[in-house]
This record gives sequence, C-alpha cells and structure tokens, in this order.
Amino acid sequence: MQTTHWQKSTYSGDSSNCVEIAAEPSIVRIRDSKNAGGSQLAFPSSAWTSFISHTASGSINNRPPGIRGEPNA
Repeated sequence: MQTTHWQKSTYSGDSSNCVEIAAEPSIVRIRDSKNAGGSQLAFPSSAWTSFISHTASGSINNRPPGIRGEPNA
C-alpha cells in the first residue's frame, strides 16, 4: 500500500494551522493539518488544476450567473 505524501505551503512555516494537499495521479486530497485524521476533500486532478489556474490568473472572481457573494477585498 502506498503512503500518502501530504504537503503544505512553505509560507506556512512551522505552523500547524494549515491546509495540506496530497496529489496523486488522478486525485488531489485536501485536509486540515490540525486534524490530520479527520475529514478530507477529494477532487479529480483535472478539477484541481483548473481551480489553481483560475485562481492564479485572477479569474476566480468572475463568477458565473447565479453564484452569490463578493470577492474578499
């Protein structure tokens, strides 16, 4: 059985108040580092790649019609 390799942003330093990800070939898992044994979110790798691309480009603020909320200032 393969061991899952969790990682967090280098910006987090030694903090344990972080989001960690584990990228596998077909899925990306996300968890709260304060509760490593707790619930996880899982997304297809293609969805995660799209999310990161849109976030990095700033287009994540362009919500489709019907989505509520304002981007944080």
